Amino acid sequence: MEILEKILGNSARVKIMRLFLSNKEQGFKNTEVSKRSRVTADSVRRELKLLSSVSFIKKKGQDWHFNPAFKYISQFEELLVNSGSVDKDKIFNTFKKAGKIKLLLVSGMFIKNGESRVDLLIVGDKLKKRKVEEEIRKMEAEIGAELTYAVFETKEFSYRLNMYDKLIRDILDFPHEVVFRAKELSTQALKKV
Repeated sequence: MEILEKILGNSARVKIMRLFLSNKEQGFKNTEVSKRSRVTADSVRRELKLLSSVSFIKKKGQDWHFNPAFKYISQFEELLVNSGSVDKDKIFNTFKKAGKIKLLLVSGMFIKNGESRVDLLIVGDKLKKRKVEEEIRKMEAEIGAELTYAVFETKEFSYRLNMYDKLIRDILDFPHEVVFRAKELSTQALKKV
């Protein structure tokens, strides 16, 4: 992200551009842009004005919309939405403060697979749900799109895994990448993940 911030001017602009590129059919008021991208209202006003001046976005009524006639759509999509590979260490470090993580895997948006039921699966003990949700919101602001995620205590995950729970099977049967797996997960569970 640091390279893009330097090239494109700042992180606020990158976040706002990702928001519009990831939600091309949706309109946003200034306050929604600020909330979803986690950028101050003053920065949002300034960046929206700049992005409007180059026809990246346009205003319809009270809402800002991505401009489908923008000349460099594919280039910016490739640069801002499709380019990033999964930084496993960064993702793990983001959530390790939320409790004792036993399993962390990414799918869906992170590996460019629209078939997945979730983008992120977190399994652990003594998980602080508020901290998990806070970190998810930060990631959503960086990515520019809402994430679908599932969070389980280790005991519940193991039970669901052994019962062939549909959600767990759907997550594990579709392509995914394991970001972190604790050694103490049972041998049986390790074979299934």
